[in-house]
Amino acid sequence: MSKNGSFVTLVLKLGLPICSSNFCWSRIGYRHFSGGNEWENLLKPYDIQQLHNSFNFLTPYRLCKLLKLPIDLPTSIELFEWANTQKGYSHSFDVYYALIHKLGDAQQFNEIDRLLLKMKEEGIVFKESLFMLIMRYYGKAELPGQATRLLLDMRNVYGIEPGFKSYNVVLEILVAGNCHQVAPNIFYDMLNRGVSPTAYTFGIVMKALCQVNEVDDAWSLLRDMAKYGCVPNAVIYQTLIYSLSKVKRVNDAMSLLEEMLLMGCVPDVETFNSVILGLCNTSRIHEAAKLVDRMITRGFSPNAVTYEFLMQSLCKQGQVNEARALLSKVPEPNVFLFNTLINGYVVIGKFDEAKSIVQENMVGPSRQPDSYTYNILIRGLCKEGSLDSAQELLLEMERKGCKPNLTTYTILIDGFSKKGKIDEAMSIVGQMSETGLSLNTTGYNSFISAFFKGGKVQEALRTYAEMASNDCKPDIYTFNSLIHGLCKFDRMDEALRLHKDMLLEGVIANSVTFNTLIHAYLERGATEEALKLIDDMIFRGLPLDEITYNGLITALCQSGAVEKALGLFEEISRKGIKLSIIASNILINGLCRAQKVQDALDFFSEMPYRALTPDVVTYNTLINGLCKAERIEEAVGLYERLQVEGIIPDSVTYNTLINWHCKLGKPKEALVLLYRALSAHDLLSGLAKLGLRKTTEHLEGNSGKQTLRGRLLEFRKDSERVLLAVAQKPDWKTDQDPSLLEFVWVELLEKTNR
Repeated sequence: MSKNGSFVTLVLKLGLPICSSNFCWSRIGYRHFSGGNEWENLLKPYDIQQLHNSFNFLTPYRLCKLLKLPIDLPTSIELFEWANTQKGYSHSFDVYYALIHKLGDAQQFNEIDRLLLKMKEEGIVFKESLFMLIMRYYGKAELPGQATRLLLDMRNVYGIEPGFKSYNVVLEILVAGNCHQVAPNIFYDMLNRGVSPTAYTFGIVMKALCQVNEVDDAWSLLRDMAKYGCVPNAVIYQTLIYSLSKVKRVNDAMSLLEEMLLMGCVPDVETFNSVILGLCNTSRIHEAAKLVDRMITRGFSPNAVTYEFLMQSLCKQGQVNEARALLSKVPEPNVFLFNTLINGYVVIGKFDEAKSIVQENMVGPSRQPDSYTYNILIRGLCKEGSLDSAQELLLEMERKGCKPNLTTYTILIDGFSKKGKIDEAMSIVGQMSETGLSLNTTGYNSFISAFFKGGKVQEALRTYAEMASNDCKPDIYTFNSLIHGLCKFDRMDEALRLHKDMLLEGVIANSVTFNTLIHAYLERGATEEALKLIDDMIFRGLPLDEITYNGLITALCQSGAVEKALGLFEEISRKGIKLSIIASNILINGLCRAQKVQDALDFFSEMPYRALTPDVVTYNTLINGLCKAERIEEAVGLYERLQVEGIIPDSVTYNTLINWHCKLGKPKEALVLLYRALSAHDLLSGLAKLGLRKTTEHLEGNSGKQTLRGRLLEFRKDSERVLLAVAQKPDWKTDQDPSLLEFVWVELLEKTNR
């Protein structure tokens, strides 16, 4: 059919009059369709001049019908412009609506804005439906900001008050476009302007609030619905129940579920599942099971997901037998539920039970073990080190027609690599290649770690280079393994070069990366380089781990920069990062070693205000520092204080005090401390040789004897110091023969050996 023939058909279909002088049958002729499709011809661009010549007069009604046909956009715009040149013609609202519809499909938003202004100039009365149409096109184009702008322009530019329908459309677009924090602002603007919301409006805004964890505000809106004559529906309750369960506010979720039922809203199984999951995540598995029973009583049928949540929770708590009992009650268990149970047994090391489930229960068309089933079993065997059994299971898997996948081979490669069996791991790679599979990033990472573990640095680097040649992209684990290995073998320059190359590979360094490098620098005494990395780390917003802080404070103290260490501790505290008692003890030790015992005591007195509780290491460090400063009375005072605080002195406490009392010529006090040490550890049970009552309760039984013997040997070192100091004293009395104390040691040790 010719193009002119197409115009005739079009005009006839529209019921438009044909001008015989300008468009005659004799000139064009009438041709039958010899091939092709009439609509295909209609969709082709028209000769606009021939189309103009086809009409006596084009009315708005006829133009509107024409624009609704699948005519291309340029032709539609030309028709629109040409029609307006006719004498006595003016566009109607429907004509503008039809053309804007086409422009929206083509996302020609600038042209739409031009037409809106033209409508305003021509005095066309706007309708809300037109703006809602444009808003929806903005939503399809993922332009939520433009939809919001148009909502404001309706009133400010075009003089039409948006109703609840327009607000609902914009709210929908904002939520779909992840603009959850903007949606409540639009909602409150709606209320301020006196536009009454609907239940649907509340539902959208609550969803937005829940998406940004503003669950309390969403709940508050639920209570406000009655003020606007709105009744909550099932969707609103479901949204809130899901969000409350997600943030572990399970009691609130359960109360809303009860309210939902009382209000006559029928929850679906997913609503119940949300609460059940919340209960399971908070280790309230028995309450979750009761809710399932109530669910069944009320006529709701749990689905596979319901049972999955319960079984996963039971398995996480080590109650795998209970999970198995639950599975036996499931009407139609699927392979995924069996896999959950199998994984539970594998995790607790009961491989035989896991295997028995596969052999005894996973029979039938809907229960056949899949690759995921075998992967669980193979992973369990690899973790146990039963690599031969894992390979046998691989062969069984293939015999039963279950094709191993990339995960299967990767698990085996990782298992062999961790045991240092590189050749066997390479053999698995060969098997993979035969099935058309290639080593993935996880597999390469296993080899890199294994090579470094075995001291084969060059092999590890060669494996990394091979990744690039095989188009396998390294990930953060790849780089962290490489950097850790290079630092371990003192190849810091290469480690730093890799750290810089990470960004080129599209991988961003994480806390592990920085901490590895920082530790390496600290071990080598390069504190300044470590500090530079810490500054870079903080700039990137990455958290330093406790080991890094402890290592840095230790390094600063060892290098004599105790003031810097103290300043770093204060800076960390100001940032709201809570350090453990370990970091505090390191700093106190550094201050004492730098002979700043008073500063250490001042820091110690401030510890309660920093929410830090001193332990026995704290007291031992301070006692040693005070003794070194020959402030022995204060050291003894701390010894007394730690016992008042409920802390038990250990051998280090007594060793320090006994040693320093001997050094400072106070043997009697040292003997008293030794006696207290033995008494504190239930070792001195009152021996006749020392004029004390004899008891033997602690010597009964082999375990008691061994404990006693160990304690005696632990303090023997200190007693020898005491004996030596006493024997050298000129005022030693004959009735205080040092051999008497030696006799005590011998007798006690002999008793423990009986």
